[in-house]
Amino acid sequence: MKKVYIHQYNYITSLGANAQENWDALVLGKSGILSHQNFANLPSCYASLIPDQFLNGVLEAYDVSTYARIVKMALAALVPLVQKFPVNPNTTLILSTTKGDIAALNDNNLDEASIPFLAEQIAIFFGFRKKPIIVSNACVSGALALATAKRLIQTEMITEAFVIGIDEVTEFVVSGFNSFQAMSSEPCTPYDANRKGVNLGEAVAAAYVSANDPTESSIEIVGDGAISDANHISGPSRTGEGLYQSILSALNEADIESSAIDYISSHGTATIYNDEMEAIAFDRLQLNKVPVSSLKGYFGHTLGASGLLETVITCQMMTNNLAIANKGLLELGVSQAINVITTHQNKNIQYALKTASGFGGCNTALILKKVS
Repeated sequence: MKKVYIHQYNYITSLGANAQENWDALVLGKSGILSHQNFANLPSCYASLIPDQFLNGVLEAYDVSTYARIVKMALAALVPLVQKFPVNPNTTLILSTTKGDIAALNDNNLDEASIPFLAEQIAIFFGFRKKPIIVSNACVSGALALATAKRLIQTEMITEAFVIGIDEVTEFVVSGFNSFQAMSSEPCTPYDANRKGVNLGEAVAAAYVSANDPTESSIEIVGDGAISDANHISGPSRTGEGLYQSILSALNEADIESSAIDYISSHGTATIYNDEMEAIAFDRLQLNKVPVSSLKGYFGHTLGASGLLETVITCQMMTNNLAIANKGLLELGVSQAINVITTHQNKNIQYALKTASGFGGCNTALILKKVS
């Protein structure tokens, strides 16, 4: 099988307009989660929102006045990557999102609210000739899109891909999560005994993936697994079965034991049942002692972007030999004694595990390997 690499990446969040700005903020322990008043029909709401100036600064040389905000987010993340790896007739665009341009429904623009329309706008702007591939599978979408790129390259169905994960915080999304009573009234604290739920966030992440010869900074995707346990429309499995099987599948493909994993970037939404389910799955695989952290305390839950966003940040951790701490944990609040790190750790991360879980019982796991 061909070896597939994440060669380059970029991302935009509330903390920065590019990967380096975001990394610098993470190292300083900054969070982009802020209180917003009278937001999306709520008196107040903690969320992580991208300042429009981040997008405008990247796109000032382009005429993007007719594009929706979510399209501008996608373009701003991809511009630096396309400049380095020009699109050719064989380049594929893979888009991951949960809602796409759902804000278009406010103006009754049903066509523009469709995810294929969003993908087509991005593809046309950059001149992709192949039809875009869409991955929309709840909150595993970003991680699953990377796994999809890997498998398509290995089977020689495509040669290279730009994978993009994107979601925007809108009234629709806020109302949906609020109806589940899953939103925290303060900054979220994954795995903490007093956690109160999620904060929503928006982000866009993009990665260039291919089987081309790696550079020193390339990260290999050596294993993936995606198992749905179909437990419940919104509630995760109490035994962690789907996540357990996904990680096991990824370990088997990577041909390593769980003891080889140096760091885990978890889903860690800060809801009672998600964090508990993950802890159980990690325990079943003897991953208790492996340093683990969730990035939701910095960016909130960025939905369809989260799996890709957190994967490329894991790549940064591997390159910089630094595991970023889990933010907000004071007292471990899960039944299994997993090793949630509360301070940054200098560490040579040769193998990293990225997990993602979502509504409907979907789960995805990726195993990443440092090239050098």
